[in-house]
Amino acid sequence: MPTVAPFDLDDHVLFVTFLGDMPVFADAAGRLHRLDQGHKITELHDGMTVCIHDTATDTLLTGGEDGKVLRVASDGSAVELGQVPRKWISQLASGPQGTVAWSVGKTAHVRMSDGTIKELSEERTIEGLAFAPKGLRLATARYNGVSLHWVATPGKPVDLEWKGAHNGVTFSPDGRFIVTTMQENALHGWKLDVKPGTEARHMRMTGYPAKIKSVSWSAKGKWLASSGAPAAIVWPFSGKDGPMGKPPLELGTRANIMVTSVSCHPTEDLVAIGFTDGMILAARFADNKEVLLRRPGKGAITAMAWSREGRRLAFASEKGDCGVVDIAG
Repeated sequence: MPTVAPFDLDDHVLFVTFLGDMPVFADAAGRLHRLDQGHKITELHDGMTVCIHDTATDTLLTGGEDGKVLRVASDGSAVELGQVPRKWISQLASGPQGTVAWSVGKTAHVRMSDGTIKELSEERTIEGLAFAPKGLRLATARYNGVSLHWVATPGKPVDLEWKGAHNGVTFSPDGRFIVTTMQENALHGWKLDVKPGTEARHMRMTGYPAKIKSVSWSAKGKWLASSGAPAAIVWPFSGKDGPMGKPPLELGTRANIMVTSVSCHPTEDLVAIGFTDGMILAARFADNKEVLLRRPGKGAITAMAWSREGRRLAFASEKGDCGVVDIAG
């Protein structure tokens, strides 16, 4: 049976991950909580707006209401990568060779491996950032679509247009697809590996009753799990045309309780599913088999992350009741 080690905090928790084998939790007040032979706290920002895990360097990247972008190591030490005075950092992305991007309003700032910073401008506010898995290519999600920028070379971006507000973006692990979360309770995708000179093909993934706040690719990139329904909606991406013409899996269905967070296992085809009432289930893609990982708690699950070996799951909630599940018991 899975066992849960609870960890209660006083604030809304934005992000959770493992640095090495150590669980870390980032709260909206700007603090980093490390479970490193006890509870250790590092003050990073005067209000944190965004936090991501840079898996290539096994560090955190954080942005705050103070306009600072930091790289944070597992011991809590932080290095400032950039600053936009009197502005909030809204989005962050980590790229190859230590490249980092952040956005403020209509401008994306890209810090190259040599420390130089380039600026990329859009006509509308940038709502999402993501680097392609290979090559220095940055996607910026905006109103009416996505722009793809080659950041190391000058030239016009490739614009992928689709009407509506796109507020998040992700590349498939093999780089063949790009998917956005939309304001209108939908995902939209483009198939990028088309013949030269032909337009990227569209993929519409609709029918969600709520906004999609969480997406997660499976270990080999064959599935994309998403929140925004009373089940985890998991789209198939194994064929050459992705999910076009194929129904999604619906895992962990509960009558009227919405999924708020999803996190795919690092090696197995299964997904952790967090709900508005704080419950967490694990569900397997092959046969829909479910295991209860955590009973309902105080607040909606806001973030989850698996340890590298996939034996532990750290979770966080909007009310601060967090913890670590050991699935081996």
